[in-house]
Amino acid sequence: MKGESWTPDTFEALFRASPDPWRFETSPYEHEKLAHLLACIPHARPRFAVEVGCATGVGTRMLAARCGRVLAIDASATALAMARRRCGDMGHVSFVESFVPGGYPASRAAGCDLIVLSELLYFLGRDDIRRLAACVTDSVTVDGALVLANWTGPTDTPCTGDEAAGHFIAACRERLWVPDLSERTATYRIDRLRHVSQS
Repeated sequence: MKGESWTPDTFEALFRASPDPWRFETSPYEHEKLAHLLACIPHARPRFAVEVGCATGVGTRMLAARCGRVLAIDASATALAMARRRCGDMGHVSFVESFVPGGYPASRAAGCDLIVLSELLYFLGRDDIRRLAACVTDSVTVDGALVLANWTGPTDTPCTGDEAAGHFIAACRERLWVPDLSERTATYRIDRLRHVSQS
């Protein structure tokens, strides 16, 4: 599977086998990384955030507390059912089942001012990462931000976290989106990109 994007069936099988395959609810790593990612969101309260790869909605719920509206996307129907239940009392959160980049919901995401891609990119091959970069930069307003989190340890995914971030950032640079913040820990990296008019 190295080099080729994972398929929607792969993610669906993982969530059917375990309601929390990456321990979003219980892992200290996940909690610390999520807090770090949220701290990297620009200070102004985002009007409309798009979360690509929301899984079971643990991060969605925390993101929604910071945003006027959230559109959360995932390829797994099982994960989305859990996310909908988790965020059921939050009327400003909506969900869409979609596999990116091909199924990216461009019309629904248009005009957002924040896009979050947390531990998603390295499940995609290089070409799909570049296609996704084109999709999200077309969706977000020029005064918005893209925030990425990527695990940097060993992995059997199509790219390492560093490779995935590198491919995505290179594709975004071509579209005048550049990093204005890059931070690393021992196990993950966070990158924030802004349009050159804002950086």
